[in-house]
Amino acid sequence: MQLNFTSSKKQQRIALHVLVWAALFSLPYIFALQAEEGGPRSELVSKILYLNTVMNVFWALTFYLNTLVLIPRLLYKRKIGFFVVANIILLTGILFINQWLYSFLITEQPYSFSKAIIFNGVPFLFFVLIGITFKTVSDRIRMERVTKEHESENLKTELSFLRSQISPHFLFNVLNNMVALVRMKSEELEPTILKLSSLMQYMLYETDEEKVLLKSEVDYLRSYIDLQKLRFGDRLALNINLDLTEDWHAIEPMLLIPFVENAFKHGTGMIEDPVIDISLQALDNQLTFRVKNKYLEEDKAKDKVSGIGLANVQRRLELLYGKNHSLDIDTTDAWFTVTLKLAFEP
Repeated sequence: MQLNFTSSKKQQRIALHVLVWAALFSLPYIFALQAEEGGPRSELVSKILYLNTVMNVFWALTFYLNTLVLIPRLLYKRKIGFFVVANIILLTGILFINQWLYSFLITEQPYSFSKAIIFNGVPFLFFVLIGITFKTVSDRIRMERVTKEHESENLKTELSFLRSQISPHFLFNVLNNMVALVRMKSEELEPTILKLSSLMQYMLYETDEEKVLLKSEVDYLRSYIDLQKLRFGDRLALNINLDLTEDWHAIEPMLLIPFVENAFKHGTGMIEDPVIDISLQALDNQLTFRVKNKYLEEDKAKDKVSGIGLANVQRRLELLYGKNHSLDIDTTDAWFTVTLKLAFEP
């Protein structure tokens, strides 16, 4: 498909060039037809028209020789003197060819070299300047396109790397939860395994997409929260409010889970009467997501990987949503609060 698309673009460019040159070649004949309204075309005019048609081939040669060879090899490399000399040699050669053609075709009047310089020098200079303009503009457009493609590829690579960091980190925490259930010999181990299977299916098969339905991402959050409920039981107060008034929106996969994961990681443990509040609202093309938990000041240095999730999700938000999001992190009175707002496309 890519090959066919490239071939089609190339054919379009060739067709455009052919049309432009055909229009230029036909101009002298159009003017001659207008002049013929007062009488038939003379033999001398016909010969001059034929000579001009042949010379148009050399103007095309001038254009393409400059755009394909002289400009990239000399002018772009700041060899301006060589560029000027090369074009002077080219013009001299064209003038000699013009003299030979004139002498062969037109015998009614003598050849004037001074007039030939004027009549041929002006179009020659015109097509050299057109060649410079065309080449510089087209190369700039091509370089901008290549730069954007590289930026897009780099963005995809970075996002893929960030996402790959989050998934193993999350999986590591879930497995730790299961170990705790095994130690407690909990009857909830079997449903926990089923929920983990559902989470793994989402992580392995759905998160490869650039976007997923907000509903799928929230279902994933619910499964994760249910796993944590099984682990902590009544030891943790959980207040969950996930209001999906508009559940058809699309969102980057695995974007919300790091905030929830961070709350369970740092909002439990040695904290007295731990509380975690999680709320989500999708309304009027805007997502408002808030996670709030108690935390200990000394818990900031809990372990070396504690900040992976939040650091990555902040970078992903910057890359994907730019000014269409706001992320507020507040630590006040032993409470850690994260508030994320995303503006969806209407």
